[in-house]
Amino acid sequence: MFNLILFGPPGSGKGTQSEKLIAKYHLKHLSTGDLLRNEIAKQTPLGIEAKILMDKGNLVPDAVVIGMISDAIENNPGVEGFLFDGFPRTAIQADELDRLLSKKNTCINILLALKVSEEQLVQRLVKRGETSGRPDDHNEEVIRARIHEYNKKTATVCDHYQEKKKAAFIKGEGSVEEIFDRLCAEIDVLMKKNPS
Repeated sequence: MFNLILFGPPGSGKGTQSEKLIAKYHLKHLSTGDLLRNEIAKQTPLGIEAKILMDKGNLVPDAVVIGMISDAIENNPGVEGFLFDGFPRTAIQADELDRLLSKKNTCINILLALKVSEEQLVQRLVKRGETSGRPDDHNEEVIRARIHEYNKKTATVCDHYQEKKKAAFIKGEGSVEEIFDRLCAEIDVLMKKNPS
């Protein structure tokens, strides 16, 4: 099983690259946002608990999210691996995820982080705001605050996997295909070293 975390600040092209990686490597996309919405829609015990918290404006605790990820892994026994999106966001969550995967006799193989200059991100998001209608992509100040928040919170997750020699930084500028080729080159090297 091959598991990867794809990281990238708002506007880095993470969504586009996720889709391409999932298609090429036959990975199951594990987005915590999607999992939460799905559990709430199905009214599972975890979903009900999450909805109560979210309705009060509270964050869903790590234990609930880990429970949902555990269920998603259990429910997809035949997949070739998972692409984690939106989790982990803190070093504590990374520890929790590592423990969970270890119990399931697997691990995170690599964290790939897309590196894009702040100016390029701002340009991309303002451009996206003109066509997408997303209100958070119109205001440059809001965009810069989101990028700053991303860098502050997620740096600890990158550090966590760097210490384990499981992080790579990929230049996230250039054409979609150029960036995809860089990501694939990193994955292909790892897959050759660790054939499943």
